[in-house]
Amino acid sequence: MARENYWLKSINEHLAYLRKNSWYYKDQLVWAGPEASELAELADIRNFPFTEKDDIASRNEDFLCVPMEKVRDIVTTSGTLGGSVAIFLTEKDLQRLGVNEAGSYRLAGCSSADTFQLLTTIDKRFMAGLAYFLGSNELGARMIRSGPGALQLQWESIQRFEPTVLVAVPSFIPRLIKFALDNGIDPNKSSVKKIICIGESVRDEKLQPNYLAKQITDKWNIQLFSTYASTEMATAFTECQAGNGVHLQPELMFLEVLNDEDEQVKDGESGEVVVTPLGVEGTPVLRFRTGDICHYYDEPCSCGRNTPRLGPVVGRKQQMIKLKGTSLYPNAIVDELNSMKQVVNFVIELHSDDLGLDEVVIKALLQGENAQTNVLDHLSGKLRVKPRLILATNEEINRIKFDDNERKPRILVDLRS
Repeated sequence: MARENYWLKSINEHLAYLRKNSWYYKDQLVWAGPEASELAELADIRNFPFTEKDDIASRNEDFLCVPMEKVRDIVTTSGTLGGSVAIFLTEKDLQRLGVNEAGSYRLAGCSSADTFQLLTTIDKRFMAGLAYFLGSNELGARMIRSGPGALQLQWESIQRFEPTVLVAVPSFIPRLIKFALDNGIDPNKSSVKKIICIGESVRDEKLQPNYLAKQITDKWNIQLFSTYASTEMATAFTECQAGNGVHLQPELMFLEVLNDEDEQVKDGESGEVVVTPLGVEGTPVLRFRTGDICHYYDEPCSCGRNTPRLGPVVGRKQQMIKLKGTSLYPNAIVDELNSMKQVVNFVIELHSDDLGLDEVVIKALLQGENAQTNVLDHLSGKLRVKPRLILATNEEINRIKFDDNERKPRILVDLRS
């Protein structure tokens, strides 16, 4: 009950702040009518409007709640209407970001005794890298900002500075392992004990290690921790050592997971993640629809926490594809390709054909006899559809996957009009 009372008080304070300072929400809350005044109980949140990515893109500056003189950092996220969407952070927001990420580290069992190595960018207006740096500082730990790529540099840093925790996109780790083994380095003799995984899950829908996780841990005896976040959230969910889903930090955000009728799903069911970050000063949002479909868990975790948790992203609403009568999320194709030893490397492209129908093109590097036939037969058996498969070199695939203008690897590229 204490948690519900806290949320009720915090959301009403959030609403009062939006009415006073946000040009966008001044309009929205007037249009929503008298019922959208304040919450008498948490269920009243349904009286308030959702916020979509398109809303932020179309009225970006109207979301800013402070004078520009108070802004200390500007980050961006890709916009669904074309250009990038700016999120403005004040000094208070930067402090909140550090508190959030320190909490994430603690969920993964990290402390001030740890040394972190950041294998993702801290520049290019990217919030995640900045957040992880601020979090290690808030935790009182050390951070090595090695950045993405640069395999030799990563291992030089590991061997010289002996980090205990890596923060990385997990699909990069097999490349890190291969470089080590090719150069006489035993990863299991390194100082690294944990990897905080960003951008991609290392769990399947049943919260078991997925194929990517197994690919890593088969060669490196290491703990992997899933996370889930977005720039608009300004808050991260992180897995604890029990591995039962990523935990909400309830003092920083109110969470809804909604079905197609916009009703809260029950424990174990899946729905769209809708978030209201609390305590944000520069660019606060209300009932932000992420478009991500996740399973929701509200039973107490075996770690002892009773905070709501989420499973991995099953898919994104706008990325649902219909292929020859079958509806599926591209993540299902990714999981199956990761499970096949004959698939060395791949990237998936979504296209529209001449009739406007969805088309899935897999560009892959394969190995072994009859690999192309076996891969297509496997996908057809598991997914009930047979996508188009184009054989490609490692260089061709990595040119798409590791674009210098992108802040993280692209396994899925949506080229549909």
